[in-house]
Amino acid sequence: MTKSELIEKVVQSHGMLNIKVSEIVVNTVFDSIEEALKTGDKVEIRGFGSFTIRERLGREARNPKSGEVVRIPSKKTPFFKTGKELKERVNCC
Repeated sequence: MTKSELIEKVVQSHGMLNIKVSEIVVNTVFDSIEEALKTGDKVEIRGFGSFTIRERLGREARNPKSGEVVRIPSKKTPFFKTGKELKERVNCC
Protein backbone atom coordinates (compact mmCIF):
# COMPACT_ATOMS: atom_id res chain seq x y z
CA MET A 1 0.00 0.00 0.00
CA THR A 2 1.37 3.38 -0.97
CA LYS A 3 0.88 6.64 0.90
CA SER A 4 -1.71 7.83 -1.62
CA GLU A 5 -3.60 4.53 -1.27
CA LEU A 6 -3.57 4.97 2.51
CA ILE A 7 -4.99 8.47 2.14
CA GLU A 8 -7.72 7.12 -0.16
CA LYS A 9 -8.50 4.38 2.39
CA VAL A 10 -8.95 7.04 5.11
CA VAL A 11 -11.35 8.93 2.83
CA GLN A 12 -13.36 5.77 2.11
CA SER A 13 -13.59 4.61 5.73
CA HIS A 14 -14.59 8.05 7.07
CA GLY A 15 -17.00 9.71 4.66
CA MET A 16 -16.74 12.98 6.60
CA LEU A 17 -13.16 13.61 5.45
CA ASN A 18 -12.16 14.75 1.99
CA ILE A 19 -8.86 13.89 0.29
CA LYS A 20 -7.13 17.12 1.35
CA VAL A 21 -7.99 16.68 5.04
CA SER A 22 -7.07 12.98 4.93
CA GLU A 23 -3.72 13.86 3.35
CA ILE A 24 -3.04 16.35 6.15
CA VAL A 25 -3.90 13.72 8.78
CA VAL A 26 -1.65 11.04 7.25
CA ASN A 27 1.23 13.50 6.74
CA THR A 28 0.89 14.76 10.32
CA VAL A 29 1.13 11.21 11.69
CA PHE A 30 4.23 10.43 9.60
CA ASP A 31 5.86 13.78 10.39
CA SER A 32 5.22 13.30 14.12
CA ILE A 33 6.84 9.86 14.08
CA GLU A 34 9.82 11.25 12.13
CA GLU A 35 10.29 14.18 14.54
CA ALA A 36 10.13 11.91 17.59
CA LEU A 37 12.74 9.55 16.13
CA LYS A 38 15.02 12.48 15.23
CA THR A 39 15.06 13.56 18.88
CA GLY A 40 15.75 10.00 20.04
CA ASP A 41 12.28 9.27 21.39
CA LYS A 42 10.52 5.93 21.04
CA VAL A 43 7.12 5.88 19.32
CA GLU A 44 4.78 3.18 20.58
CA ILE A 45 1.38 2.53 19.05
CA ARG A 46 -0.36 0.00 21.30
CA GLY A 47 -1.55 -3.07 19.44
CA PHE A 48 0.45 -2.12 16.33
CA GLY A 49 4.14 -1.78 17.18
CA SER A 50 6.94 0.54 18.14
CA PHE A 51 9.48 2.64 16.26
CA THR A 52 12.96 3.20 17.68
CA ILE A 53 16.38 4.25 16.44
CA ARG A 54 19.22 1.75 16.38
CA GLU A 55 22.88 2.69 16.13
CA ARG A 56 24.84 0.68 13.56
CA LEU A 57 28.52 0.60 14.38
CA GLY A 58 31.13 1.52 11.80
CA ARG A 59 32.92 -1.36 10.11
CA GLU A 60 35.31 -2.31 7.39
CA ALA A 61 34.01 -3.90 4.21
CA ARG A 62 35.30 -4.77 0.77
CA ASN A 63 34.34 -3.25 -2.54
CA PRO A 64 33.21 -6.37 -4.46
CA LYS A 65 34.38 -4.97 -7.77
CA SER A 66 37.91 -3.92 -6.81
CA GLY A 67 38.50 -5.86 -3.60
CA GLU A 68 39.58 -2.62 -1.93
CA VAL A 69 38.90 -2.29 1.81
CA VAL A 70 36.54 0.60 2.58
CA ARG A 71 35.46 2.05 5.91
CA ILE A 72 31.71 2.28 6.49
CA PRO A 73 30.92 4.91 9.15
CA SER A 74 28.49 4.33 11.99
CA LYS A 75 24.94 5.51 11.44
CA LYS A 76 21.49 5.58 12.98
CA THR A 77 18.67 3.61 11.38
CA PRO A 78 14.96 3.46 12.18
CA PHE A 79 13.71 0.12 13.49
CA PHE A 80 10.13 -1.15 13.73
CA LYS A 81 9.08 -3.92 16.08
CA THR A 82 5.60 -5.35 15.54
CA GLY A 83 3.24 -5.55 18.47
CA LYS A 84 1.75 -8.80 19.72
CA GLU A 85 -1.78 -7.95 18.56
CA LEU A 86 -0.63 -7.10 15.03
CA LYS A 87 1.30 -10.36 14.79
CA GLU A 88 -1.78 -12.28 15.88
CA ARG A 89 -4.07 -10.49 13.38
CA VAL A 90 -1.65 -11.09 10.50
CA ASN A 91 -1.26 -14.79 11.33
CA CYS A 92 -4.94 -15.44 11.96
CA CYS A 93 -7.08 -17.51 9.56
